Amino acid sequence: MKSMLAGFVAVAVIGVVAYYGLHEIGFSSQEVYSGKNVRVD
Repeated sequence: MKSMLAGFVAVAVIGVVAYYGLHEIGFSSQEVYSGKNVRVD
């Protein structure tokens, strides 16, 4: 049971770190898939 809970916590931590890390370095889907002529707010 401890290992399963540790796995869930690890997945959540990796997901949060990846979300904020990718936004910080400019790999969000808005920045990657929008062109110059697309207005993204």
